[in-house]
Amino acid sequence: MPGLLARNRQKINEELRSPHDRRFFTAAFFGANKTTVPAIENYARGKMIDVGCGDLPYKEIIVKHVDRYDTFDIEKRVPEVMFVGDIQNMEEIADESYDSALCLEVLEHVPHPFDGFSELGRILKKDGVLIMSVPHLSRLHEEPWDFYRYTKYALKSILEERGFEIVEITSRGGLFSFLGHQFSTVFVCLFWHIPVIKHIVFFLNKWLCVKPCRWLDRHLDKKGMFALGYTVVAKKK
Repeated sequence: MPGLLARNRQKINEELRSPHDRRFFTAAFFGANKTTVPAIENYARGKMIDVGCGDLPYKEIIVKHVDRYDTFDIEKRVPEVMFVGDIQNMEEIADESYDSALCLEVLEHVPHPFDGFSELGRILKKDGVLIMSVPHLSRLHEEPWDFYRYTKYALKSILEERGFEIVEITSRGGLFSFLGHQFSTVFVCLFWHIPVIKHIVFFLNKWLCVKPCRWLDRHLDKKGMFALGYTVVAKKK
């Protein structure tokens, strides 16, 4: 069973390439799409680097808003990765090289995240914009490379200490989205290898889990006490 789930999870990544296609996979994906896409559309500009780019899920959106799109990751998961290295020491990249940077779900996976925050500040130009996201509620994942969770207060403190001004911090969901994410991951992955059935399951999951979880979070946790995670926009002063 674990092997089937892992294989089907990889198939979902390959078949649902864009954030628009993936958004109804789980409530967590839906929340990430609802906060990250507007942040990119509103703040991505000039020469941009995607740090921890993975399989480039936001590439199609980013290239519409920037003059140049560079990519950086710890490994070359897709051929388009330009720089392979460690966010804690991006020695390949010169100071003040970029007008904007994207860093999504990366800084929980490094043992010395403060170095990563500092490096993001170093490679951005003055008034450069950082768009990033991190988890607050999350199960262990990508073990053993899973080290930290962040509150909005920690993010504000860490970024301001490194010369950033917070533009916005937005919660990407709550407790119900967290619980729904666990259910949807298993439910959808159980059937993804079965033609036709997988599309029926995906449709049922959207209306019976993803949408209800989002509704419950919005109406029962208006203060965001159980934030699933945060999308942050910050400007280098």
